[in-house]
Amino acid sequence: MFGNTIDKIRLLFRKDKESYLCFYKMLGFYPHDISIYEQALLHKSSSVKSDKGRLLNNERLEFLGDAILDAVVADILYQKFDGKREGFLTNTRSKMVSRETLNRVAEQIGLSKLIKFNTRQSAHNSYMGGNAFEALVGAIYLDRGYYACKYFMEHRIIGQYIDLERISRKEVNFKSKLIEWSQKNRMEISFELINQGYDNFNSPTFESEILVEGIHAGKGMGYSKKESQQIAAHESLNMIKKDSSFMEKVLAAKALREGETGEAVEVYEEKTTAVPVQTAVIEELRKPADRESIISAAEEAAFQGAE
Repeated sequence: MFGNTIDKIRLLFRKDKESYLCFYKMLGFYPHDISIYEQALLHKSSSVKSDKGRLLNNERLEFLGDAILDAVVADILYQKFDGKREGFLTNTRSKMVSRETLNRVAEQIGLSKLIKFNTRQSAHNSYMGGNAFEALVGAIYLDRGYYACKYFMEHRIIGQYIDLERISRKEVNFKSKLIEWSQKNRMEISFELINQGYDNFNSPTFESEILVEGIHAGKGMGYSKKESQQIAAHESLNMIKKDSSFMEKVLAAKALREGETGEAVEVYEEKTTAVPVQTAVIEELRKPADRESIISAAEEAAFQGAE
């Protein structure tokens, strides 16, 4: 299976046997081009120059792996939860590929310990593991193809480190939960982007704040507007549950507004749409993996047979 017998023979003649064995234990198969996997472990704070003078790190692989991982997880969930609606599948996928989940998995499989980064610079270590995991998926895709990525997720990650049934029931969309609460209680809420900046590595940062009936509620900082809103929504929900003085101000503001207008209030509403899968990934799913440079026909059949 996966041509591992041939790869074991080749391993006898390789100088970097330990690296190949390390990835084999993690992936369940041997890399063909180990340099791609090594690049997946290279944080941008430890970028190196290629022969052509271009800086190399795992950011491009992370970008690719993010799209591939979305497609692979969607594929797995579609087959696992037959008959479930699109909203359920989308929410479950979001929870599976969240930074919280990927960071935890990266730590559990030992990936986080292999990341190369410059400790003298203040890197956001809480994001390194998840980013490296996506870069690893990107490396698998380039080296062995789509079905290798699917095999890795199905047979090495899901079940051992991710409980599908449990994660599908876990509520983590705090923004949706807050909007649902506002609609039920006829409250006006707004999501405000109050600050944009850059961290020490010039990665964009966003700070959002939530107003409930014009009263300042939770704030959140993240590496995307969506992430900052989720954090702010989480904090706001905690304030609603635990901060009685905050709720007194909110209820007073609501009563004043309704007394002034004498009309039913139109609450915040936002339609959510599933993130589209990259066109290249969709095309890959529609056609057989026939690139000899990535994976042979025999190996592809083995991956499919392992599903």
